[in-house]
Amino acid sequence: MFKKREGIDPGQMLRNVKLEEISDGKLYGANELVKADCHDCAGCCDCCCGMGESILLDPSDVYRLSAGVGLSFEQLLETHLELHVVDGVILPNLKMEGKRDCCTFLNEKGRCSVHPYRPGICRLFPLGRFYEDGSFRYFLQTQECRKEGRSKIKVKKWVDLPEFGRYEHFIQEWHDFVRSLQDQLMAKPDMERAKQVNLYVLNVFFYRPWERERDFYEQFEDRLTAAEEALCGE
Repeated sequence: MFKKREGIDPGQMLRNVKLEEISDGKLYGANELVKADCHDCAGCCDCCCGMGESILLDPSDVYRLSAGVGLSFEQLLETHLELHVVDGVILPNLKMEGKRDCCTFLNEKGRCSVHPYRPGICRLFPLGRFYEDGSFRYFLQTQECRKEGRSKIKVKKWVDLPEFGRYEHFIQEWHDFVRSLQDQLMAKPDMERAKQVNLYVLNVFFYRPWERERDFYEQFEDRLTAAEEALCGE
């Protein structure tokens, strides 16, 4: 039984539930097999609709998406993304719209038009992350995907991103940074301070363009170091 409540994260939004209530009760590493392969989601796009504000984007998502569709973060906000507050911190998420309340990147055939550079939460589904002791493992959500007959696949193959070890390291660092800010802002509510912090974070990690000729993770480390010194050391 996994009794710890804090740290259950289907993407980046923590959920106050017990792990065994939403999963098969197992935790998986990147090289382990899990029944997540839905065979190209043939005939189904349910996970692209009615998701509200839950498909949060991190800096690597915006980096890939912006390069893939050729739009700046500001331009993506005009059509495909929106901003909302998650425990005091403003983060971008995929926008849902239309009669079915679907992702704006879903085409008329019910297929993802940005599949090669889709966000990390989309890649992860129906998996989630369980954070504990400065690291995380994956769990299989059992109530979120109606697709039957899924096959076993290695977690890192399912997520399908290059340099997977570096990607996981980035995910952990971003998670820790956001959680630290959330703890700060929730512990001492101050609307003016929260506004300043959020404007800073949005500018440093989302509005400011990423250099295409430089390694993303190296750039992220530089920005994270500066942000931690500016925000988390106070």
